[in-house]
Amino acid sequence: MGAGPFAQAQHSAQRLARLTGVERHEAAVVLGSGWSPAADALGPALTEFPVTELGGFPAATVPGHAGTARSLALGGRRVLVFLGRVHLYEGHSPATVVHAVRTAVAAGCRVVVLTNAAGGITAGLRVGQPALIREHPNLTGRSPLAGPPPPAGFPPRFADLTDLYSARLRALAQAAGQGLAEGVYAALPGPHYETPAEIAMLAALGADLVGMSTALEAIAARHLGAEVLALSLVTNLAAGLAGHGLEHAEVVAVAATAAGRIGTLLAGLLAQVLAR
Repeated sequence: MGAGPFAQAQHSAQRLARLTGVERHEAAVVLGSGWSPAADALGPALTEFPVTELGGFPAATVPGHAGTARSLALGGRRVLVFLGRVHLYEGHSPATVVHAVRTAVAAGCRVVVLTNAAGGITAGLRVGQPALIREHPNLTGRSPLAGPPPPAGFPPRFADLTDLYSARLRALAQAAGQGLAEGVYAALPGPHYETPAEIAMLAALGADLVGMSTALEAIAARHLGAEVLALSLVTNLAAGLAGHGLEHAEVVAVAATAAGRIGTLLAGLLAQVLAR
């Protein structure tokens, strides 16, 4: 991103306004592996296009990530939905990985909802079950705030992550979801799945869920002042816990089965958030 990641996000937000015909979106949702059916539960698309048309977005390469952006109306407010994301393991920089959320905030989004497919570590988590992310250890070894400092007019790079995942939004989600599980999400770089020994280590560290996304996007969104909510869908039990091997096709299939139901939950939650 030759112009710098923050300038590139502003450029993409301007392009978004031209493509959608609206100057401002109020909330953004990033859908993880296999989550695309959740977009339909949020409401019909008013505009949809490949994210590459916004500039700064590479084409999607991972099955279960459509690589499109959708603008829709929910409760009279505009919501921006990214159907899929890109990952560090595809060879992208942290700035590219978080470009969607930076574009969303530049477009006016004050709430960013991140979703993912995750492996369940803690006993009692079931395949097909959604779980709110309460905190994360970022074990990717990367940060979207590394490198040159943000330009004038942006917050300093030393972001406080004490309240990274909004307690207010989690409380609203708990009310809407009638007792969603909550847990700690360990973010690893992938693309390989973890070994059973690594899962045992993560369990000892207090992780309930494990995946290959979300943490860098959450950091970037919170740095810019957005409220962040993150929701994992347990698509498999982590390595060594299920009695069989792990496959990405299984992850996508489980997510596709549950995504519509969870999309309905997200629609109700966002309607509450945007009404306040």
